[in-house]
Amino acid sequence: MKRKENLKKEKTKIPNQRKAQEENKKIVLAGCVPQAQPRQDYLKGLSIIGVQQIDRVVEVVEETIKGHSVRLLGQKKDNGRRLGGARLDLPKIRKNPLIEIISINTGCLNACTYCKTKHARGNLASYPIDELVDRAKQSFQEGVCEIWLTSEDTGAYGRDIGTNLPTLLWKLVEVIPEGAMLRLGMTNPPYILEHLEEMAKILNHPRVYAFLHIPVQSASDSVLMEMKREYCVADFKRVVDFLKEKVPGITIATDIICGFPGETDQDFQETVKLVEEYKFPSLFINQFYPRPGTPAAKMEQVPAQVKKQRTKDLSRVFHSYSPYNHKIGERQQVLVTEESFDSKFYVAHNQFYEQVLVPKNSAFMGKMVEVDICESGKHFMKGQPVSDAKVYTPSISKPLAKGEVSGLTKDFRNGLGSSGSHTSAASQCDSASSRMVLPMPRLYQDCALRMSVGLALLALLFAFFVKVYN
Repeated sequence: MKRKENLKKEKTKIPNQRKAQEENKKIVLAGCVPQAQPRQDYLKGLSIIGVQQIDRVVEVVEETIKGHSVRLLGQKKDNGRRLGGARLDLPKIRKNPLIEIISINTGCLNACTYCKTKHARGNLASYPIDELVDRAKQSFQEGVCEIWLTSEDTGAYGRDIGTNLPTLLWKLVEVIPEGAMLRLGMTNPPYILEHLEEMAKILNHPRVYAFLHIPVQSASDSVLMEMKREYCVADFKRVVDFLKEKVPGITIATDIICGFPGETDQDFQETVKLVEEYKFPSLFINQFYPRPGTPAAKMEQVPAQVKKQRTKDLSRVFHSYSPYNHKIGERQQVLVTEESFDSKFYVAHNQFYEQVLVPKNSAFMGKMVEVDICESGKHFMKGQPVSDAKVYTPSISKPLAKGEVSGLTKDFRNGLGSSGSHTSAASQCDSASSRMVLPMPRLYQDCALRMSVGLALLALLFAFFVKVYN
């Protein structure tokens, strides 16, 4: 009965899919959920792109439009070694032309009992350092001024290929232009402990944000053990205390799960004390939800009302302090990269990746600006540009226009305009078949690259008929 309830909850999370089916629209699903449980009833007959197959989206869209059901869920390998996923040098369109997001590895080394991602992405697979550095160089040549490194666990980078995160970061720092910035993604405590000294040096670098996202999840060792997090609260505190001492002003963000199976009132109070002690400026509070198929879903659950109340109590603690009030009056250098949700301000970040809102001035976008902090809120500060301060341009070239394809040479861009019709990259199959399996050739070689990008542009016409889930 409980399993049926969980499946019902999963289905309620995809109302757009059901609506599209009712309207007889074509659907392509992507992401961790379909990858981890491709045999669920609600996925029958739908096309699915696995987490490592996103580079083949054009093929899948084309075949789905023809009425075929395509499923690409395999793991990419090279001479038996598991690869990180799609190639880093594939053409793409950045959501923000000023920000490049680079995945440095996929999968992870942990086996957390509540996590669904591991089911989909498997064990750690890191991209080689030279490929990551090349991608960063290309990004700066296309006008990017900020790079985000991301993965399921950045701290574990390189353990599968004989290197480590600090080695990668020092190589990246060498190619970052003055004024441009690098932001690190999430790292779990176990894999950063042995690199604390080097990480502190890197986080003090003027072209690296003094920011790190380190999930604690709970301040109870017994809960962490049930989660199989592979560290204790003392390990987490050691990491945070060391970095706060060696990197003055560093921003530490963390995650907490309220109501994990078996969590007692005393366990929860330990978590509350941790938040009160460190006053994290960025805190992601999650009410535990049992993901179907995970070990935690089979454990004895904390009552829903208790989980809800603990979430509220911790949120109240988080909102009881103001992390930025003491910074009013400071003069800071901030990098402006986007517009606020309400379109009233530009959004910038200071050296500690703290959000600073500045007046909308087109001359500021993509620039490093000096401001005086004049106001603060729970999640932001407001800065008034210094009148006689120089506006610094970190980009080494003009950014791409919004929607422009990254990774193409000028000759290739010119060639797109004169290209004729394109042939489908999908393999030949029995047209009468309602299901097909595509082979796994190495795509995007010289002429295939031209063909696939052309198809990608064509596929945009079908955007309203294709639902892609991340």
